[in-house]
Amino acid sequence: MKKFKAHILIVDDDDRIRDLVKEYLSQNDYLVSTAKDSNDAFNKIKIIKFDLIVLDIMMPGQTGLEFTQEYRNKIKTPILLLTAKGEPSERIEGLELGADDYLTKPFEPKELILRINNILNKTQSFEIKRVIEFGNIKIDLRKQFIYKNDLSIKINNTEKMILEKMINTPGKIYKREEIADLINLGKERSIDVIVTRLRKKIEESPKNPKYLQTIRGEGYVLWIE
Repeated sequence: MKKFKAHILIVDDDDRIRDLVKEYLSQNDYLVSTAKDSNDAFNKIKIIKFDLIVLDIMMPGQTGLEFTQEYRNKIKTPILLLTAKGEPSERIEGLELGADDYLTKPFEPKELILRINNILNKTQSFEIKRVIEFGNIKIDLRKQFIYKNDLSIKINNTEKMILEKMINTPGKIYKREEIADLINLGKERSIDVIVTRLRKKIEESPKNPKYLQTIRGEGYVLWIE
């Protein structure tokens, strides 16, 4: 059975462009579905999880920009916009609405492939971990709880941001100023208080931490591997 690089949805009201893009992407080992307008696209999105949407801006009914604005918070699928105008204001608006990139018509097929690959490399290579278990600890960032032994311990938004960063980069040392910038906190010394609070929630012995450790003169690191 052939293995495809990704499943892409092409949304364009122009039959010729849809067919040409589908043919080219198929030749480059992508699985491709098509939709003639925004409504058709969303009906497919409801039943299929796509890796990327290539979306024309100028379509009858709901435009590509309107589609992006309405569904950006409902779907996490990356969006590459196609625009015939190429006007800076239109491109900027698309990116502000949540599109990942844009391409101006007419375009070279190779450039389309390059832009698709760039987006997929960013989105597929880094899947953010939301739930992780290590030792007798389970951290659920979605629910904002740490489960330790028989305890359920709530974490706040600040603690969540720090843990999310550290969980997804285990072994990386974070300086106090890096953590302060992450949580938009001006006083670096306050980071020590937050880390101490996190240790009490994670560690069996907060004064002798096994996981959330201090690297003298450098910062903090989370060891979970």
